[in-house]
Amino acid sequence: MIISAATVLIDQELQKEVWLEIEDGVIRSINSGTTPEYDLRYEGILIPGFVDIHCHGGGGKYFASLTDSEISQVIATHRAGGTVAGLASLVTEPIPNLISQIKQLVPFAQRGEIAGIHLEGPYLSHARCGAHDPNLLRTPTIAEVQTLLDAGQGFIKMITIAPELDGALEVIEYLAKSGVIAAIGHSQSDAATARAAIDRGASVVTHFNNAMPKVVDGPGTMSSAVIGELRVSLELILDGEHVSTQIVRDVFEAAPNRIVMVTDAMSAAGSTDGTYKIAGLEVTVKDGVARLASNGSLAGSTLTMAKAFNHALNEIGVSITEAVHAASTLPALILGHSDLGEIAVGKSGFLNHLAKNGEITPIKC
Repeated sequence: MIISAATVLIDQELQKEVWLEIEDGVIRSINSGTTPEYDLRYEGILIPGFVDIHCHGGGGKYFASLTDSEISQVIATHRAGGTVAGLASLVTEPIPNLISQIKQLVPFAQRGEIAGIHLEGPYLSHARCGAHDPNLLRTPTIAEVQTLLDAGQGFIKMITIAPELDGALEVIEYLAKSGVIAAIGHSQSDAATARAAIDRGASVVTHFNNAMPKVVDGPGTMSSAVIGELRVSLELILDGEHVSTQIVRDVFEAAPNRIVMVTDAMSAAGSTDGTYKIAGLEVTVKDGVARLASNGSLAGSTLTMAKAFNHALNEIGVSITEAVHAASTLPALILGHSDLGEIAVGKSGFLNHLAKNGEITPIKC
């Protein structure tokens, strides 16, 4: 297949009049100039497909479902929003429930429909539990975590842990040595404990500036420790609700090339306002904002990656190169997907088209 485009982002530069030869979903050649014959023509900008490392649901359904069709609906919703690969995130549940949910997701990972599984809980701080049932939170042990990893058959790619919990640092080190991404978040941690977690191998901060001490809380906090720490990447939820526009701008400036755009989407992403549930907790979605009915806490977002990407461009004011790095390049690197994250020969031909009106359309070749 030959794709002709007015503009393509290649090597972090916007190049004019480029045509791509794509075969079996892989870019075989990149050529300058116009071609008289092509299968598809795009007048906007071609960018890589998005990679979302933190997503719980969409289309009215959750990855925690025990029904294949509902899981497929979540995947389809986010594919339509430009996500070419992503982790299926699960929230805090009793361990037997989590094991069942993990086992349900394994075949999707085996088929490559998801890039793996992310466990956000149950090893979180009571003080910063957010939309997680505080009655189900627990301290981590290596033995219990290994039980979860065994259920995942190698497809659990990331686990979020509050590093101040008893046993957390040992588990973080164990995960890192086992090839699993140890993320820190939902935490009341001070700076010293956060640094200790990073020394043990933590490499991602789950939704930075949410469910943790905030940047404005000053020195000595987890936020102050991680924002300048080159060994960790910082997730950001770019919906205008989770983190203020100015704080997002400040974080992009303070942590260049370390921002990971995520949706942290709940089931209402790609759906409508109304009443939903997250692991048994009632959530009200109004004007696209999800909050716990019990206390008004934010309960994930209703984003797709396309919406987050446009928010970064139009509201935050980052460059398209910065936005692509945060939405595609860095998360692909974090997951070890060398075939994703940029437009280059030998890379994936699953691209996105950013039209002049801002609409983002996935391209599958």
